[in-house]
Amino acid sequence: MMFKAFLVKYSEIGIKGKNRYIFENALRDQIKRTLDLVEGEFKVSKEQGRIYIEALTDYDYDEVVESLSRVFGIAGIMPVVLIEDATWENLKDEVVKYVKDVHGDDEFTFKVEAKRGDKNYPLKSPEICMELGGYLLEHFPNMTVDVRNPQVRINVEIRTKAYVYSTVIPGAGGMPVGTNGKAMLLLSGGIDSPVAGYMIAKRGVKLDATYFHAPPYTSERAKDKVIDLARLVSKWAGPIDLHIVNFTDIQLYIYDKCPHDELTIIMRRYMMKIAEYLANKNNCLGLITGESIGQVASQTMQSLAATNEVCTLPVYRPLIGFDKQEIIDIAEKIDTFETSVLPYEDCCTIFVAKHPVTKPNVNIIKKSETHLEEKIDELMETALNTVETIVIKPGE
Repeated sequence: MMFKAFLVKYSEIGIKGKNRYIFENALRDQIKRTLDLVEGEFKVSKEQGRIYIEALTDYDYDEVVESLSRVFGIAGIMPVVLIEDATWENLKDEVVKYVKDVHGDDEFTFKVEAKRGDKNYPLKSPEICMELGGYLLEHFPNMTVDVRNPQVRINVEIRTKAYVYSTVIPGAGGMPVGTNGKAMLLLSGGIDSPVAGYMIAKRGVKLDATYFHAPPYTSERAKDKVIDLARLVSKWAGPIDLHIVNFTDIQLYIYDKCPHDELTIIMRRYMMKIAEYLANKNNCLGLITGESIGQVASQTMQSLAATNEVCTLPVYRPLIGFDKQEIIDIAEKIDTFETSVLPYEDCCTIFVAKHPVTKPNVNIIKKSETHLEEKIDELMETALNTVETIVIKPGE
């Protein structure tokens, strides 16, 4: 196997100043946890603003690259060839061998870029670039130098060993999960909420999730579908505690006592109350929803205001300005789309009115909710006391 190591490149972490080491350590630890799920043994180390992964045993290259490409905080993944004996004469020959193995007889322009971490090395970085460039031209007449806009950049880093690479595989970007606290995702079986969870996790937020189940009006298949979605999101976001709330009795009570054109808003308000309770109980700093302005009746500006009114925690809506196709594009990218469109209804769609109010007045909604005073607290308490929590882990 040619590549025995990888160099991990990050972007935003590099501008964190004195706190940068916190984010670097978090990224290193996340990479370790990710590689624990693939075959092989790896050493992950941090050195002078770089994170290196060294394979200690045989491994599946494609599996490792795919796993690393889902780690938030990584901007680029560079498969590198390690040169243990980095003496100048050996380095030149090993770089020639690398170019032959990776690029063969292709015609392309190139530039050598060198970084000398070992300051005792006999040549300085500009000298390494110039001498190596000339040596490569002697061996590859198909190559020409272009220092401004080369097709291939041949990178050489010299530390205790030498690292050579010319391929940069795009990473997921963002920030390492867990570096920006934790939030509660309201996860349904639709397209939007898994995408919202992915987008907030990309900013370094650890996820918990709440799903509202309504048996017998929603089947076990609908519940399994949401568990599958949580598992797909966990590939990017790491382990997720999924809290499953039995919402049937609350929905039926609202359906029986409140105007039907207000059902969606009132049910949504009680979902937010329950999710906020669970968020506070689990040390979450906010709620996450997949709402987008105007997409459905419960997502008009007036409806969102009526929903927000019951919350004290901030509500994060990363899809708020997206149109549906933009959301679908991300769902396809993160492999949740095909699961989201499976035909198993969730509790929201079962109780939707034919003509829901699109511009609810909060005061009128509150007045309608007074019809629930006799039993709603008891039903809420029962729902919270019977929450089922499943720990969703990537790779399971």
